[in-house]
Amino acid sequence: MSEGTGDRSTDDVRRRTPARNAELALLLEVAGTPKPGNVDRQRDHPDLHFDHFLAGAVGAAPGLRAAAGDGPLGEAFERAVCGMADQRGGNTQFGALLALCPLVRAASRDDSTHEGVEAAVADTTVDDACAFYRAFDHVGVAVGDPPEEMAALDVRRGSAAVPAVRERGLTLAELMAQSASVDGIAREWTEGFPRTFATAERVVADDGPVSERGARAFLHLLAEEGDTFVAKTSGEAAAEEATERARAVLAGDADAETVAAEFVERGVNPGTTADIVAAGLFVALERGVVV
Repeated sequence: MSEGTGDRSTDDVRRRTPARNAELALLLEVAGTPKPGNVDRQRDHPDLHFDHFLAGAVGAAPGLRAAAGDGPLGEAFERAVCGMADQRGGNTQFGALLALCPLVRAASRDDSTHEGVEAAVADTTVDDACAFYRAFDHVGVAVGDPPEEMAALDVRRGSAAVPAVRERGLTLAELMAQSASVDGIAREWTEGFPRTFATAERVVADDGPVSERGARAFLHLLAEEGDTFVAKTSGEAAAEEATERARAVLAGDADAETVAAEFVERGVNPGTTADIVAAGLFVALERGVVV
């Protein structure tokens, strides 16, 4: 199946499909606590609650099942986003679904490796890119202003940008490459999901409840690299501070619960880090981690 070993046999792993593992990964990610700045089972944001994430994960399931099939990956992603958005909180897991869809496609081909997901990304088409833009019609996503020459491809235009995508002949992989310098999930797509696989290895090597393994992995990820969602929504200084605070928690110089409460109060939300944790949990589940 996939590289690496886990806590149970390959036969046991296959009893849960890749789509079900992806849905479970979304649920485990939001259940983990504390994750400074994120919604989790202990903390809500004023307009975005734990229950919204649970509903988002369940709603995304049909799209994740489509990602495990042979149809267009972009359509599967759009379907997952549409289902995710069928709850009152709005955008809960857009970035996580963007990370998960090619990983689910690779797993459905029995190849949950760097090479497997790179092949899934390389197979994307212009139609997939158009479906990606249509996904923005279903939910609001925080993004920065694009360069002037890319204004026609501003994702905030949603389906209105589809003619420009077709005119330029851009595949979804090519679109991700254009955003890799400013978006952590686009960088994963472009570089073979290095942080996702490193997170999976950390989760597999850890012990205890899987949701808590995810919370610990979150702190390590945030300590290693600034969160691009924080940079977009709160500024580069806030992203750098979030990384420093995560390092302080890991060093024992700060309390994770205190930092989590402070970040929520200030609206500092490392959402990209959470998205990568969800993706890493999925790979760990595919490798046999037991829940």
